[in-house]
This record gives sequence, structure tokens and C-alpha cells, in this order.
Amino acid sequence: MMEEDGEFRRWDELIPDALGLIFSHLPLQEILTVVPRVCKAWNRAVTGPYCWQEIDIELWSNRCHQSDHLDRMLQMLILRSSGSLRKLSVTGLQNDSIFSFIAQHAGSLKTLKVPRSSLSNSGVVNVAEKLSSLTFLDLSYCCKLGPEAIQAIGKHCKALIEFSRNMHPLDVASVDSHDDEAYAIASTMPRLKRLEIAYHRVSTEGVLKILSSCIFLEFLELRGCWDVQLDNKFFKEKFPDMKVLGPRVIGFYDMINDWEDCCSDYFSDGSDYLAWEFLEDGEMGEFYEDEFEHGWDDNFYADSVNIDMEPHIWPPSP
Repeated sequence: MMEEDGEFRRWDELIPDALGLIFSHLPLQEILTVVPRVCKAWNRAVTGPYCWQEIDIELWSNRCHQSDHLDRMLQMLILRSSGSLRKLSVTGLQNDSIFSFIAQHAGSLKTLKVPRSSLSNSGVVNVAEKLSSLTFLDLSYCCKLGPEAIQAIGKHCKALIEFSRNMHPLDVASVDSHDDEAYAIASTMPRLKRLEIAYHRVSTEGVLKILSSCIFLEFLELRGCWDVQLDNKFFKEKFPDMKVLGPRVIGFYDMINDWEDCCSDYFSDGSDYLAWEFLEDGEMGEFYEDEFEHGWDDNFYADSVNIDMEPHIWPPSP
């Protein structure tokens, strides 16, 4: 309770919008399993749209290795948002159908992060028109996508100002060139202010095409783009107001230290480690009471991290 004009007001008398704003700062696990049990008012707040205008399940989805669980989680949370979803962060989507579901409810969506997802070109092309409100899109490490998907996004997402398309060097080892993607970006995304294409097999000509077309660029990520023969002097003379990272990778051991710090933070907070059952209608089922006493079920969601996929240990330039 809180004091106002000498009187106490009950927490459960707060309007749902205020409760949702407060609850949105809690870990996902607590919002879905603890808060609804406190009282009816709190349950209404978390089952309504108030907590779900911004959905960030990236850490949890990184540990969820069953695509049906991930799909059902997304469907439940997105439906709860009731069309008010503004930001979605999730990793490892395994099919085009769940991406299509996201697009169907993307009327208010401004930020979409779906790295490491197995999306196809046709899957993105078919729904790109429904993502027209996006201002930020992250399609990093989506190895099945190519220029067709990027061109469709650029054609329909006219408000897009930030685009992330970073890759892992192991995923592009057999790729001859990404210039077709560079040309797609240049021809359809002229309003970009921030572009990340780390470890792309893009040429100097591809980058110059982007620079000549995307005249509002303020930040360009080129780490690991080893075929780009542009030095700092060129960027300082031609684009003095632009921040450019790369093409050469330096400070590798500093990156290793950053990775160790990241691991420490990553494993120190178990708040995103979930274990529950879902009912057929997509709503959360009965929570295992003994989980509170004995901890989360390590066999349900693996607690390991695929170190090979982490950008913090990318190799330096040759």
C-alpha cells in the first residue's frame, strides 16, 4: 500500500495500466507464475494487454529447444497484447508459420528482433507488407534469408531506420558474395540511420553502393567484412559524422573478457528460466508446485549456451 494525503491506498486498487507498467519490469517467470496468484486485480493486469506491449523473451527462447513450446508461448503473449504490441524480441523461430502469426498482429509493432531464426525468403516476402510499421528490424544469423527477403522488407517497411543483418563467420564460410544483399539494402532502405552487416562477404563496391544510397546513415557496422578495402581515412574524409565499426576486427582478447563478463551476468540471474505446462488453448496450465521447493527442471529447458554462436568470440581478421 502507499500513502496519499494521509490515507493509504491499496495496490490492488491501482488502474490496470499502472499495474502493467510496474509488472513489466519484473522477470517473465514472475509475471506469468507469481503475480497472477496474488489477487484478482493483479491477475487481470497480467492476463490483459497492459504488460505485453513490449515482449522480450530472447534469453528464454535461446534456451528453449522445442519449437512447439516457443510457438505457443509467442501465441499466448501476443494474443494478450490485444493489438498493442510495440516491441518483440525472440530468437530461434523454427518456421514461417509463427513469423506469419507475428505479422498478423503487427499493426502497432515498431521493433522486431528475430535473430537465429529459420525463416525462408518466401515466408518473409509473403508477410512483409504487414510489417510496414517497423522502425527497427534484426534478422541477424538468419542463414536461409537472402536478397529477396531484404528487398521485400525494404519495399514495404518505409519507416525502417535501423536494420541488423550480422552473421557468424562459420555460417558464411562457403558464401562467395553478399553483394546482392548490399544492393537490396541500398535500393530499398534509403532512410536507414543504423546498419549492421558484420561478417558479410560484401565487397568495397557493395559498401560504396550503400553509402551513396543511404545518405542518412549515422552508424555502420562492418566488422569482419574483410573484402572491404576502405580505411579510416576514407570515412573521416567522406563521412566525418558517421560512426563506423570495422572492417578490421581488433581487441580480440578484450572481446573474450567481455564474453566472460557476459557469461557471469547471464548465469547469475535465473529469472528467465521457466518450466510449466500449457493447456491446449494456449493459456498457462497448472504450475508445478514442487518447482518452488526444488528449483526449475533442468531437463525441461537446457541451461547451456552455445558458445560457438556468440559474437563475442568471433575470430579476428586474417
